[in-house]
Amino acid sequence: MRIADIMTTEVLTVTPDTSLKAVAELLAERRISGAPVVDTDGHVLGVVSEADILAKERRPRPQNRMERFLGYHEPVSAKAAARTAGEAMTSPAVTVAPDRRVDAAAAIMLDRQINRIPVVDRTGVLVGLVTRADLVRAFVHDDVQITAEIRDGVLLHELWLDPKEFDVEVAGGEVTVSGRTLSDDERELLVRRIALVPGVVAVEVRERALV
Repeated sequence: MRIADIMTTEVLTVTPDTSLKAVAELLAERRISGAPVVDTDGHVLGVVSEADILAKERRPRPQNRMERFLGYHEPVSAKAAARTAGEAMTSPAVTVAPDRRVDAAAAIMLDRQINRIPVVDRTGVLVGLVTRADLVRAFVHDDVQITAEIRDGVLLHELWLDPKEFDVEVAGGEVTVSGRTLSDDERELLVRRIALVPGVVAVEVRERALV
């Protein structure tokens, strides 16, 4: 399954000049946690999120006695001083292409600890947005959808194996594949790739029983 299959195409965006107050109102109104910042041509410049806005509300760290004696004042961070989306946004934005698999988006979100990724074409123009909620919905795919993804997506188009040589059974997300004899490397690759199909919870690959 590709990111293009699950992404949202109607995306709320803001420009670098959008005031931070207006950004906060939009996020609250739409009940979302962030939005891409784009230029006039739709190129993604960054992402502004609730965390960027919260930086405005963070109180300065209390001074200790020595700092008060020396007259030291903690410098105001750029985000705390920001007045527009362009000043507050996180840039460059972490983006992903629409033709990448959904597991790639999941890995990026977990590794970067982010909740959303702008989806861009080869020129950097925004074409959609994928969120953790989108990935969770993809995981809910039923056994019929999982079977089709394994046979058509994994066996045929990715591993170039003839689906007719394999029986694929899926029950509650648990996959059993039986078929022709595979080498250890082929079996390991098949198990690893099937495990990445949204909705799969366990994989077993075995040779088809002789009759």
